[in-house]
Amino acid sequence: MGAEGFVSVVIFLIILVWIFVNCIKIVPQAHAYVVERLGAYQATWGVGIHFKMPFVDRVARKVLLKEQVADFAPQAVITKDNVTMRIDTIVFYQITDPKLYAYGVENPIMAIENLTATTLRNVIGEMELDQTLTSREVINAKMSTTLDLATDPWGIKVNRVELKNIIPPAAIQDAMEKQMKAERERREAILRAEGEKKSTILVAEGKKESAILEAEAEKQSAILRAEAQKEKMIREAEGQAEAIMKVQQANADGIRMVKEAGADDAVLQLKSLEAFGKMADGQATKIIVPSDLQGIASLATTFKEVVKS
Repeated sequence: MGAEGFVSVVIFLIILVWIFVNCIKIVPQAHAYVVERLGAYQATWGVGIHFKMPFVDRVARKVLLKEQVADFAPQAVITKDNVTMRIDTIVFYQITDPKLYAYGVENPIMAIENLTATTLRNVIGEMELDQTLTSREVINAKMSTTLDLATDPWGIKVNRVELKNIIPPAAIQDAMEKQMKAERERREAILRAEGEKKSTILVAEGKKESAILEAEAEKQSAILRAEAQKEKMIREAEGQAEAIMKVQQANADGIRMVKEAGADDAVLQLKSLEAFGKMADGQATKIIVPSDLQGIASLATTFKEVVKS
């Protein structure tokens, strides 16, 4: 074998090795390969190693099975009250059937974008401006349901749709800013009024409690003064009673001493005369004196009986 024959053999072996290697395909995780044989769909390869027939089989499409995100440019939409705004959306989708994805539509991403734009116009066209700005969750749910049904024949599942930005016209934005400013000022005025109201109520309650405490203190003071006056009167009455008792005791002691001394009629008459003398020393303008000594004697006898008793 000459040099040319050796080179030919080497080239042939290299071609065989290349063909063999080219027939071995390894599908990575979260991927799928759509295989065609002579231009017709043959099979869908999952994760692992696969062999294909040379020159007959070919990998028509490599499909990513992970969830993917498509961020579309803002779309012009018109609300029910004829306000034009721009809304950009984000679609989260996942390929569930590689065969339908490969043969269902020519350009799946462009198809989803156009479908998203038309669906968005339909949904927003049924809402007014204020409702559009406050109903993002409702819009997201409607669009997600509609897109999921429309993309199901393409082997695509739309998991969710999010409105990224809602851009109203400049005039509407200015009006909204003025409205928000007015609303903030209104809330501030309400909060200030409520604060002043609470402050006034607290002051009034403080004055009320102060007046109640003052009245209660005055009441207690009056009660204490009355009790003190009562105790004073009781002490004075007790003092007067004690003085009367002492006077009566002294009179009784004097009578007892006269009785014990055994005073006779002459002494009693003399005491009677002394008593009349004391009566004369007083401020009385009239003094009744018995007309005779017999009357005096009878008065002395009466005094003596009193002493004996």
